Amino acid sequence: MMEFFQRKRRNILPGFGLSLGYTVFYLSAIVIVPLSMVLFNTIPMGWDSFFHAVTAPRVLASYKLSFSTAFFSAIFDALAGLLTAWVLVRYRFPGQAFLNALVDLPFALPTAVAGICFATLYSPIGWLGQLTAQRDLHIINTPTGIVLALIFIGFPFVVRTIQPVLEELELETEESAHSLGATRWQTFRKILLPHLFPALLTGTTLAFARAIGEYGSVIFIAGNLPMKTEIAPLMIMTKLDQFDYAGASAVALVLLLISFTMLLVLNAVQEWQQKEYR
Repeated sequence: MMEFFQRKRRNILPGFGLSLGYTVFYLSAIVIVPLSMVLFNTIPMGWDSFFHAVTAPRVLASYKLSFSTAFFSAIFDALAGLLTAWVLVRYRFPGQAFLNALVDLPFALPTAVAGICFATLYSPIGWLGQLTAQRDLHIINTPTGIVLALIFIGFPFVVRTIQPVLEELELETEESAHSLGATRWQTFRKILLPHLFPALLTGTTLAFARAIGEYGSVIFIAGNLPMKTEIAPLMIMTKLDQFDYAGASAVALVLLLISFTMLLVLNAVQEWQQKEYR
């Protein structure tokens, strides 16, 4: 009994009840209550109006564009992020600290600034836009430009989730596999990938979810052409400009439910993998 009270007095944080109460209050005030307003704004619409608002041809086209570009950008971020994290962890070279800090730049840089940079760079009179135009390859005002912008904003999520896991993996494990005759591909696929996959899946999912709701860096390079390069977040802003608050909330609710479902599936997959490794 005395040992229990001694351990309790040594705790830095307050007790469980107070900590849990503060956590619930904080999440409710900052996350749950604001997001619930999206649901409450759509309830007066009724099911028929809601279904019509979220299945209009222009809205469906924006869903298709947002999810397809987010998917391709997340896949690219997964491959490039894994390679970048590997280089930053496994090698030592001049300028490594600068490169490591550069990875976090999309976190700190306003997304509108990134969009202006991409639009200027790939415009028909831009440095790279002139070269691509000569080869009849157009980046700006196309889904390709949207993918480039989304790759930029989602890249750090993958690197920063994989990097800590790589730092915990000891080189002796790889060396032991090589000494037993395993090839590099076998070592990566059977030893490294099982440990890296949960972090890789988490980073890729976060990049995908972030790309779905991206607005600032996309509107400058997308051209915002209806049925062609109009993303779902822009549809929300368009409806707000038209004072269609219920329709904007309906589209936002669909995006919210899809993003939340993705996070739930991700957590379920991670728990399943943890049980497999136990």
